[in-house]
Amino acid sequence: MRRLSFKRYRHKAEVIRQAVWLYFRFSLSLRDVEEILAERGVDVSYEAIRMWVRKFGPQIARNLKRLRPAPSSRWHLDEMVSRIGGRHMYLWRAVDDEGEVLATTVAKRRDAATATSFIQKLLRDQPVSPTAIVTDGLRSYVSAVDALGLADLHHPGQLRENNRVENSHLPIRQRERRMQGFKSQPSAQRFLTTHAAVYNTFYTQRHLASRPTMKLLRAAAHQVWRVAVA
Repeated sequence: MRRLSFKRYRHKAEVIRQAVWLYFRFSLSLRDVEEILAERGVDVSYEAIRMWVRKFGPQIARNLKRLRPAPSSRWHLDEMVSRIGGRHMYLWRAVDDEGEVLATTVAKRRDAATATSFIQKLLRDQPVSPTAIVTDGLRSYVSAVDALGLADLHHPGQLRENNRVENSHLPIRQRERRMQGFKSQPSAQRFLTTHAAVYNTFYTQRHLASRPTMKLLRAAAHQVWRVAVA
């Protein structure tokens, strides 16, 4: 796992880590993070925070991904429309049946070629093979799974079964509004990839856990974060 280097930065490594964590962990703007740090006696501009997020976010995301246990083998796929840089684009997302985000891809189209490429990326990047692929009724998924020889695993048009990934869109919609939309396809892809890694690390189904269990899960998540940003 690659260690982060904070050399030649005016602010301490602890400040940079905290700024990046605040930005990706909560629905905060860069100016919100600037205000929080200012209240704690740290004078830093939101543009400096933007540079920290841009540089260290992807590195931290890669480290967090290496530290994650294998996901469930039941995958839920969906896509949502997003306006990026004045154009309608599609955010393709896959989660497992526990809500962990497996992949997010920003694409210009919602066709069979894009669906095939997205599923191929999933198969390549995940340490487990799927036992079920749940989607909505989009015909592009049918063509993609047929082309990849996965038709026997496909469960199309299962709206209730696919609530897991539908609910997973909500945090992204909140961030879109807070950021007043994504400005470009590369910046959207970079943000979503890092956000997914941080979300997976700290996500818990709180309604299923007791308070003592929640404390243990939260402490474990922060320990993983400390290892990833060392």
